[in-house]
Amino acid sequence: MTSETNAAIRYHRDADGIVTLTMDMPGQSANVMNAEYHAAMGAVLARLEAERDTVRGVILTSAKKTFFAGGDLNLLVAVDPGGAAEFAAFIDDIKAQLRRLETLGRPVVAALGGSALGGGWEIALACHRRVCLDDDSIRLGLPEVTLGLLPGAGGVVRTVRLLGLEQALPLLMEGKRLRPRQALAAGLVHELAATPEELLARARDWALANPEARQPWDTPGYRIPGPKPTDPAAYPMLAAAPAVLYRKTHGTLPAPEKILAAAVESALVDFDTAQRIETRYLTELATGQVAKNMIGTFWFQMNEIKAGASRPAGFAPYRTRRVGVLGAGMMGAGIAQVSAAAGLEVVLKDVSAEAAAAGKQRIAALLGERVAAGWMTPEQRDQVLDRITPTASDADLAGCDLVIEAVFEDRALKEKVLAAAEAAALPDAVISSNTSTLPITGLAGAVPEPERFIGLHFFSPVHKMPLVEIIRGARTGDATLARAFDYVCQIGKTPIVVNDGRGFFTSRVFGAYATEGIAMLAEGVHPALIENEARKAGMPVGPLAVSDEVTLSLMWKIRQQTVADLAAEGRSVPDHPAYAVIDLMVNELGRTGRAGGAGFYEYPEHGRKYLWPELLTWFGADADVPPADVRDRLLFVQALETVRCVAEGVLTATRDANVGSVLGLGFAPWTGGVLQFVNQYGLAEFVARAEYLAKRYGDRFTPPALLREKAARGERFLNRAHQLRVECACRHIRV
Repeated sequence: MTSETNAAIRYHRDADGIVTLTMDMPGQSANVMNAEYHAAMGAVLARLEAERDTVRGVILTSAKKTFFAGGDLNLLVAVDPGGAAEFAAFIDDIKAQLRRLETLGRPVVAALGGSALGGGWEIALACHRRVCLDDDSIRLGLPEVTLGLLPGAGGVVRTVRLLGLEQALPLLMEGKRLRPRQALAAGLVHELAATPEELLARARDWALANPEARQPWDTPGYRIPGPKPTDPAAYPMLAAAPAVLYRKTHGTLPAPEKILAAAVESALVDFDTAQRIETRYLTELATGQVAKNMIGTFWFQMNEIKAGASRPAGFAPYRTRRVGVLGAGMMGAGIAQVSAAAGLEVVLKDVSAEAAAAGKQRIAALLGERVAAGWMTPEQRDQVLDRITPTASDADLAGCDLVIEAVFEDRALKEKVLAAAEAAALPDAVISSNTSTLPITGLAGAVPEPERFIGLHFFSPVHKMPLVEIIRGARTGDATLARAFDYVCQIGKTPIVVNDGRGFFTSRVFGAYATEGIAMLAEGVHPALIENEARKAGMPVGPLAVSDEVTLSLMWKIRQQTVADLAAEGRSVPDHPAYAVIDLMVNELGRTGRAGGAGFYEYPEHGRKYLWPELLTWFGADADVPPADVRDRLLFVQALETVRCVAEGVLTATRDANVGSVLGLGFAPWTGGVLQFVNQYGLAEFVARAEYLAKRYGDRFTPPALLREKAARGERFLNRAHQLRVECACRHIRV
């Protein structure tokens, strides 16, 4: 037996000639495809080739919790057009190494004891056999598209050759992450093992039993599964694919387009040429701005959030045990569902036992859909439902260490139910509200200890939306914030932390988007142009459609509540052209939104919704507003409102603005989030464009002083919370 410790890959050959390569990059929590890996893989390949006669098989495994994390995103985000040739050469050399591994002439097995995503899965694809631990927490796949990239270490080429175009394209273009059993069913994994010991034993046994192993595509006469791109049978799929893709992305996301092109082109040529095609498209993406936007936000900033950058230090992690949810409507039931699914006991309270039971039944129906789709078993469904106790009694909230109020946006009602729940819950329970607009500091007056009160703003539908906006009131304590942050992570959501203010961050920005679309309708911009330009900008839903979804009646009630609250403070609400339209739609025309059966859209019982034709009668469609202005108004109005949130101290970290805007509001993903949109536009250029919009369309586009100052200094909105805190402190704003 021989062993050797390499800086990143350990080499061990046993008495039977089986070499185990254990990837274990020092000083890192995960293995990544960087220069250190490149050098280490080159060294072990040279040794394998030199000792080939004494080697009977190779097992590739990992000493980390995961098998391999993927490419080094620090490298990828730094690539610019000037370094494109050097980058492409590096990628080609990575590929050449994997090609040497799979053509070694000895069986190579990937023993996957943890997740293998991106470059990690590409390494596994270069192995002749893939054995995976049967652990439901493991994820396998090629999610590069979610970062604006494509799999560039052979992932596109090998997946197409393994599965065929029809099966490969959804995995590549959607970045699907599969559980081991899903990967087994898809033909991506060959077998599963129950334990780590069995994993290595199965890998070893297969290597010994298959000395002549080779990749399918290296076998003479091998055909890629399914029709080739030149076969008539493939024409319908290939003709429809670009149109289907454009309907989803409207041309704002280049990565899926390049993946489609690379996949189809690679199926027409030999393996080595296909690899070069893949490299060309990856280089084009990596040197582009969209990938940098998406990597910065969805990787670096998201990881900062997950690591607890906004969580107060000095508090031990807290696991919530029993949650009381006040209100069993759509939001309350959704909060109860995700809490129970995370293993928490839930008390679901409403005004009557019947209303509470109806909320639980709504949860049962949603879980039933998951069972029918094969995403959970009936037993798992029953376990979730067993954790939920519907009730009409405050007494049942005894023992709750967290209370979440989710009743209507009515201040008096919220204060009433919060006071009663606080009296019944544990003495140190965190008390919270799911309000989307009402200031948390004011609602905190309903409980005797405001330091235990906080905002937990969920998004609808709760079981699908990944974000929770945590709102810190003027007297919210650090311990309360830490516990709220831990709860959000406990239920598998992404937390952002903001300071108090009417509408906080997300509701303010959402309101700016929706009302800008309605304002354009009032100006006589054709409603179809408004909706289409919104989607071309990268927004998932147009402002008129999304207004219908939240209901125009709710928008009207929130406006009235705001008017009343500010009047009590001796202030008035700035006028906005959208509210005359909302008033007309709700109070005169009775078109309150989708829930009411009619709004800006018609909702036929059978068939797809469509814009209400009478909008043209009421508002006309003769405004001289260029499509580019429509598009920019919808994006700029959100960005400007976000900058105001920064200036006012509501937002204290760029990461929360960017991640929150995309996950909570659907802000155009290609931008990397609302502040990164400003950065990549260029602050000086953004100010100039905003001034043009303000001159033509209204003062709401006037650039805030903070934006002008940063543009004058040549600064950007950086991903450093302390910078924003300092800037806000200079303006004497509490953060």
